Formats: sequence, structure tokens, C-alpha cells
Amino acid sequence: MLKKVQISLQPLGKRISVNQGTPLIDVLHEYGVEFPCGGKGTCGRCKVKLLQGKLQADAVQQKKLKKLNLGKDWRLACFCKAESDFTIEISQFEEIILADNSTFSFSPGEGFGIAVDVGTTTLVAQLLNLKTGHVLDAATALNPQVKFGGDLISRIQSCLDGKQDEMQMLIRKKTGEMIQSLLEKHQVEISKVVLVGNTVMHHIFSGLNVQSLSFYPFESPDLGMQHFSGEQLKWKLPRETTNRFYPSIGSFVGSDILAGIAATNMAEKENFSILIDLGTNGEIVLGNREKIICASTAAGPAFEGAKISQGMRAVTGAISSVQVESGKMKCHVIGNVPPKGLCGSGLIDAMAVLLQQEKIGMFGEINSGEDKIKLASGVFLTQKDIREFQLAKAAIAAGLQILLNTFKITFNEVENVFIAGGFGNFLNLRHVIQTGLIETPEEKIIKMGNTALIGAKMFLFENDSSIQKILEKTSHINLEANSDFQDIYVEKLMLT
Repeated sequence: MLKKVQISLQPLGKRISVNQGTPLIDVLHEYGVEFPCGGKGTCGRCKVKLLQGKLQADAVQQKKLKKLNLGKDWRLACFCKAESDFTIEISQFEEIILADNSTFSFSPGEGFGIAVDVGTTTLVAQLLNLKTGHVLDAATALNPQVKFGGDLISRIQSCLDGKQDEMQMLIRKKTGEMIQSLLEKHQVEISKVVLVGNTVMHHIFSGLNVQSLSFYPFESPDLGMQHFSGEQLKWKLPRETTNRFYPSIGSFVGSDILAGIAATNMAEKENFSILIDLGTNGEIVLGNREKIICASTAAGPAFEGAKISQGMRAVTGAISSVQVESGKMKCHVIGNVPPKGLCGSGLIDAMAVLLQQEKIGMFGEINSGEDKIKLASGVFLTQKDIREFQLAKAAIAAGLQILLNTFKITFNEVENVFIAGGFGNFLNLRHVIQTGLIETPEEKIIKMGNTALIGAKMFLFENDSSIQKILEKTSHINLEANSDFQDIYVEKLMLT
């Protein structure tokens, strides 16, 4: 049995127990630490301060720390493993908001505010000092609506079956509890709460009719900003506190993507940028300061483990990466425990590796003639899983191609491709490209972390006119309505 190691996280005041030898990247991403460079030690965003105990830094890490001008108490979490008990300070909580990998300039406000990412699967709230822009604390929780289904279609169906009032009560109650825990811990009063989320989350939280989202063309008349009093939400907040759920862009593209557009700064740039969110619902955005077009795809569930026979979220027990060492397949399991299944990044890696080893063909067929391939002890990838990956990959790749065609440009004219979500922390970009998911050079791809939350924090400092400017230049298209979609989709089913 593996020995347990205790990790204390400050200023969160949390203590977590992990198996000895567990990489910090496996546990810290759940607490808001991001790994944009994918563990190469080049960005410094995952830096943590060692307050007590031991956390080894080898010669390679020390060289990286020196290059980043970090002293002897600092470590790069992407290089570290938990070998013995220690206490660290998460650097995120002493840095001001970051957007587009640079410091976000803002007009200081007064008091405190809270930004909330209302995700289909997870909820994240952060408390900010509006004068300094510093994040003081964070709270995370599973969305209690998951018992009504893991995907948006299931949630909509539950609403149509008469469960919307219960679902609304659950999400408001849980979000309120998270906010209250932050306020009680820091003994402060807040003046603003900003909430962002996809269109279905926006509608359920706000008590809006979701029926129009259940059939083609999936358009709702109620996409706008929603305002609430603390009393309406049954939250114990000062009467003057503003609580706003930000507007959706269209169909299944919500204010989480609006926030992502703000976080990447794409609406201010002359050159084209792409934003891809491979969450529970897959959204893609392309544009610049002149015009922005976005769309949603039915790709997300596969990348979050849904519809995969042994699929799971990126949590303890999930195979998060697969690579070849000395000709043999090697799997990394989150949490340094025996594997239970694989998450989206592990699925992409497995596909790329199996293609390299010629265990599967370009049409997705298993070359041995069997119906599954062993990845690790007790974990297999089936022929059906491969087909699900092809469908998800083709949806994203075809969607990107249609957006490019709409602007009459190619990937050559795109400056950056931003990947949103914690899912991106584990992505091997070389494998993403090899499978044909994103057909652009690796150096153009930037892992942005939780762009919805970054944007929500930015909204705490923005006025409505700046948000309106983004909305005015942003339009939503329905991919399936495009006459070329089916042909491009079929073409993208191929594995390159």
C-alpha cells in the first residue's frame, strides 16, 4: 500500500492527502493553479512558494527558477512530486488578474467582488479585492444538477419533465453557499457578483424557458443580461450588491464564451485568433477586432469522458497522458493510483500513440481485428470508443474549417489558437495536431486555463458598454445549416 503524504495549501487553509510520489499537476489544477505551458517550466504560472517541509528541485528546475528570477523558496509545480509532507502558498492568490498571458489593466474600484463560473459539471467562485485586483480566495464545487444528467441535452430534458424549479433551487443554493463561505472566512462585504455560464446554465439559473433550446434551430429569445437581488436568490448579501448573470451570444454559446473572448483579448486584435473550449459542450470562436463568429458542436462529452466505455473526468484514477518509451506504451494516472479509466487528454494521447504504432488505421479500424486495445491494467479502448473520438474530433475540426471558410482565410492567417478549460492542462499539443483535431503548428497554440473565470473577473471592472461592444461584433452560426458541413465533417472523420 502506498504511503500517504499531507499537503497544506495556503491561503486556502486546505489540507489534502495524496499518495506518495503524486505529481502536483495532478492535484493543484483543482484549486485554480494553471499549467499553460503544459509542464515545460517556461511560463512560471504554476509557481508555488514552499513554506514548510521539503519539495525537491532538481538541476533542471533550479535552472528554470533562476531564469524566471524566482528565489530558493519557490518551486514550479509542474516539475514537483509529493514525496513528504509540506505546506505551500499558491502563487495565484498574490497575483493580479492575468489575461492573454499579460497583466490585465483595469480601473480600480472600491470594496470586494466575486466572479463565478457556473459550469455544467463544476462551479468555481473567486473573491477579489476590487482596489488591487488581487484574488483573495476561491471555492469550488460540483454542480448539484449532475444528478439530472451530465450533458446539456439531459438537463434540458429534465427541465421539460418538470424539474427546472428544483434544478434552479439547487444551483442558486450551492452558489450562495460558496459565496457565503468566502465572505465568512474573510469577513468582508461585496458590492458585485458576476456569473457566467453556457446558455442552458444561464436559463436554468435565471428561471427562463428552455423549450426553444430543445429543437432546431436551438434559438432562445432570452439571451440577455439577467439582474437579481440578493433577496431573490436567497443570498445573505448587502441590499446594494449587484448580482448579474452575463448575456449569452446565441444557441449553446453562453457568457462563458463571452468571457473567454474578453480573456483572450481577441476582440481588440488586428490579427485573427481562435478560441476553443472543449468542455461539456464544445464551442469554437474565430475573429478579430472587426468581426467575431462563434459556433457550438456536439463534441465536448467525448473529451470529458462521456460516451467512452471507461471514460471519466480528469480526476484521481484517470489516465491523463499516454506516451511511448523504449517502444512501450506508458500511461500517466492522475493521483498516482491504479487506473480506473481515461479522461479526454488521455483519449487524445491514446489515439495519437496507437496511430503511430499502426495499431489503428486512418479510418479508425483496429488493425488486429479485435474489438478493443489494452492501454493499462484493466483499462481498454474499444472500437466504439475510437468511433466516438472520431465523431468528436470531426465535429471540432469541421467547425473550425467552416469558420475559416466564412472569413475566407486559412490557419496561416491565424495568429493564435487559445485552448480554454482545465482540460487543456493535460493536453499534449503534438498529439492534438497528429490526430487532426487542430491543424496548425504547435507554437501557435496557447493553453489559457479557465478563460470563463478570467473573463468573469475582468467583468467585475468593466462597464456594460465594453461588453456591448463585444456582443455587437459577435455573431453565432449554426454549423449544421452550412451546406458544406456534411462533406467537411465526413472528411474530418479520417485520422491523419
